[in-house]
Amino acid sequence: MDAIRTEGLTRRFKDLTAVNRLTVNVKRGEIFGLVGPDGAGKTTTMRMLSAILTPTDGSGWVMGYDIRTECAAVKDRIAYMSQQFGLYTDLTVMENIEFYADLYGVAKKGRRERIDELLNFSYMHPFKRRLAGNLSGGMKQKLQLMCALIHTPEVMLLDEPTNGVDPVSRRDFWRILYRLLSEGVTIFVSTAYLDEAERCNRIGLMHEGELIAQGTPSEVKKLMRGRIIAITSPEARRIAYLLKSELEAVSICIFGDSVHVVTDSPEKTSVSAGKIISESGLSADSIRSIDATLEDVFVSMLGEKRASAGAEDEN
Repeated sequence: MDAIRTEGLTRRFKDLTAVNRLTVNVKRGEIFGLVGPDGAGKTTTMRMLSAILTPTDGSGWVMGYDIRTECAAVKDRIAYMSQQFGLYTDLTVMENIEFYADLYGVAKKGRRERIDELLNFSYMHPFKRRLAGNLSGGMKQKLQLMCALIHTPEVMLLDEPTNGVDPVSRRDFWRILYRLLSEGVTIFVSTAYLDEAERCNRIGLMHEGELIAQGTPSEVKKLMRGRIIAITSPEARRIAYLLKSELEAVSICIFGDSVHVVTDSPEKTSVSAGKIISESGLSADSIRSIDATLEDVFVSMLGEKRASAGAEDEN
């Protein structure tokens, strides 16, 4: 049995379709990442899976329980961590944890050991007397996670848990998630960070409410059409603008100080790009073929989707 399964899951808000026919499965004991930009439908999906929001159409199950008709059973088996900090800022770390332990009906026997375990593996023990409102962003996220874990859920639903968190805290947070994974907890996490998607067992790329690809990170990368030529230069923006008007390619995008050119003919494209750049008076530090990243795949697939939509509109 899958930990999470949906079939055609859909949610509309008047004329807006936030999630459109989402079909996905999450295996027990894995980290599944729902990846996409703001407005992709990730939060709406999370709220439906947590039985907070009723789907307009389609079906979904968490640990075998229907998210429409067995809401209480679903909520007993999950921990849902929303984007917004939802704990009590005027209570200490310890008081917040104790409050949620009471809320979830955690037995007094063994509670202290469970709290100490959570404080220790999150490195929050030295801060247990600090007011939640005085914690850093990363510490607030750790506290939310501890409160969600106090009742030992079977499934964790984490909605962009590291959004706005510093790199060190992000690393620590993912270390905690791997620890939970080793204890058999299934983790469903949404993120806009494609580097975090690489940390997941499997991922789903989501755009404008639709799932456009899913699989392991390696499997999704294989969906990339063509090869990538990376042109590194301090003048990357000017080079990208130039190549878009002079070079035939599947797509041309800027990634920091590099221009990524997606092409079906990498050798020919490298020569042509080098010539165009040289004749324009610009310069490139390097022009080389590279392996696709998830960001390349996502950008390429969105480009193809827009091109397809544009062709349909013309017809």
